[in-house]
Amino acid sequence: MAIRDPGRGFHCRVALRISSNGRNAYRLTRIHVNGEEFAVRTMRQREVEIAVDWAAQEGWNPGVHDADAFYAADPEGFFIAELDGEPIGSLSVVNYSETFAFAGLYILRPEYRNRGYGSRLFAAGMAHAGGRNVGGDGVLSMQEKYRTRSGFTLVYRNIRFEGAGGGNEPEGPVDISTVPFERLAAYDARHFPAPRLRFLAAWIRQEGTCGRAVIGRDGEVAGYGVIRRCRHGCKIGPLFADTPEVAEDIFLALSAQAPDEPVYLDVPEPNAAAVALARRHGMAPVFETARIYTKAAPDLPLDEIFGVTSFELG
Repeated sequence: MAIRDPGRGFHCRVALRISSNGRNAYRLTRIHVNGEEFAVRTMRQREVEIAVDWAAQEGWNPGVHDADAFYAADPEGFFIAELDGEPIGSLSVVNYSETFAFAGLYILRPEYRNRGYGSRLFAAGMAHAGGRNVGGDGVLSMQEKYRTRSGFTLVYRNIRFEGAGGGNEPEGPVDISTVPFERLAAYDARHFPAPRLRFLAAWIRQEGTCGRAVIGRDGEVAGYGVIRRCRHGCKIGPLFADTPEVAEDIFLALSAQAPDEPVYLDVPEPNAAAVALARRHGMAPVFETARIYTKAAPDLPLDEIFGVTSFELG
């Protein structure tokens, strides 16, 4: 299918190819610009690592083994931009349900920015979400572009805190592997806009990952958290808990897994107890993002969200 770019008159070609099982489907958009071919297509699984490497170069400090867990969430939700076959940009738009998606990994290599490639990549990726409410954690300097380009609205800030790991592990939390997965997934779904079974299963089983949970007197999950190895230090996320006291126990249990290493926690600013927890343990803010949505903010118990899972996938 050929179309005409109304803005600059470039010749465009859009193709769609889907394999019989759907898993290897990819969309391809080609635009010829001044003799160069700009293309956007879905990533192959091994290419997600390219985007994760770029995120590391931007200072976002992703997990060492994040790529496989990311891809498990939505294999058709990762997009790569190419110029004459060379990768120049990335974007993920992960469809978690029929009503909710999350955008991240929006990166253009510095030498290709402000040339119109980013907007075309963004449009191609957002089309994957359809009419879903799309969330994201964007850098503060890009908020006006997100608002005008796709109607994103700023809801609150997330603050990345850095501290030092170590200390003693309290007695209450248990290893996450002892908790039936369906119970853990049900608890997770209370604290995220949609169920994310495939992502969660891959996330908690990453190499170099440790999880702890607290089980209440009624036998139900009262909180859980995960710490994983990142390019620099270790990061706690998610950290969900019914009360600040439970969150503290899980935080201490996870922090104890990383003695003498930097530990990071991404905290929703509206949760004052989460901010207080980070500061109480000597953590300092080092980075901020803006949580944005294209529609109304999901009704989540922010007072139980002490640590965001991932800025890239929500």
